[in-house]
Amino acid sequence: MALLALGTWQVERRAWKLDLIARVDARIHAPAAPAPGPADWPALTAAGDEYRHVTATGAFLPGQDTLVQATTALGGGFWVLAPFRTDGGFTVLVNRGFVPGERRDPGSRDPGLAQRRVTGLLRVTEPGGGFLRSNDPAADRWHSRDVAAIAAKRGLGEVAPYFIDAEAVPGAAPLPVGGLTVVSFPNSHLVYALTWYGLALMLAGAICYVMREEWRARRRAAARR
Repeated sequence: MALLALGTWQVERRAWKLDLIARVDARIHAPAAPAPGPADWPALTAAGDEYRHVTATGAFLPGQDTLVQATTALGGGFWVLAPFRTDGGFTVLVNRGFVPGERRDPGSRDPGLAQRRVTGLLRVTEPGGGFLRSNDPAADRWHSRDVAAIAAKRGLGEVAPYFIDAEAVPGAAPLPVGGLTVVSFPNSHLVYALTWYGLALMLAGAICYVMREEWRARRRAAARR
């Protein structure tokens, strides 16, 4: 029964995952809506809001970029996170895109000071650090996009509890490279379900075999009496 229950649980998880994928896909391809302001922040959740297509107008704050280590389809390097002061009066961190390691110097990339609009995907904060690597704010070394910690390090005060992964801007400078968000949800639940059901079937077969052999042994013993 336990194996059957595990298989059924994986079937239910697969249905949930497919629904999640459909909802996220709908968010990504929906028209961009205004980035949530302070009144909306308490209600934001990863399940209900991550990957929403959002937009904001305002201006980047100069000299406040934070480099976060990144591995992308373009290789290793850094995400460039910059604070963006919106016309709505709040500040949100924007992942402007990727720069290779050798181009980490601010002078080697567009500062974005002329950019007045940001459009991209809402992402939830990534507190603490990456896999087996913790952020080190004192050394300004970052392995994850930890909104609160980066805001504290830069003295930004209260910022949105999310960041925006910026889309690629047509005609923009080569660096940083935006639009590299990877949206991937592993969905191996069907394989797991078939595995558990297969094990349940094998176990049932083994039990039937043992019971049959036990029955035959008893018949032989009875025939010799």
